Amino acid sequence: MAPQPHPATADRTEASARIQCPSSRPEMPGSAVFGVVLGSVEQPRVAYLDQTRPVTEELLALAGPVAPTEVFRFAAPCAGGACQHFDGTDCRLATRIVEGLPTAVDHLPQCAIRDSCRWWLQEGAEACFRCPLIASESYGAAELAEPFRTVADPETPVRALLPIVR
Repeated sequence: MAPQPHPATADRTEASARIQCPSSRPEMPGSAVFGVVLGSVEQPRVAYLDQTRPVTEELLALAGPVAPTEVFRFAAPCAGGACQHFDGTDCRLATRIVEGLPTAVDHLPQCAIRDSCRWWLQEGAEACFRCPLIASESYGAAELAEPFRTVADPETPVRALLPIVR
């Protein structure tokens, strides 16, 4: 019979598995979309979904012709020591974001992953005030990014343009 982990260790392991990285990639196990990147390449702004959406081929296709990471924000279970940003205790990316970026908002945005978000758990509201500025990638040429500028126009209802945002 295999040895059973100490209950406290099992609880920590289970809790760690629930911590979500808000800067994940769509191919990571357990990945889900929690936001849509609006704005421009120069000034991205994330609009948060009411609830996360699982990554599917159909969802990823909505990003075409650019990379899904230019259009969506993904969360997945924190990779911990397997991540270049993790120092064994903290996410250095979260620290650098809080220390190096200006705030984008002055109140906590609605966020479907906050309760389990690594950045929130580590840096608190200061990370959330900057999170809307974060786009994982933005290399789209201007003509390719034009549809996303249309989506970013405050006069265009986002819910009418992107069926994923409901």
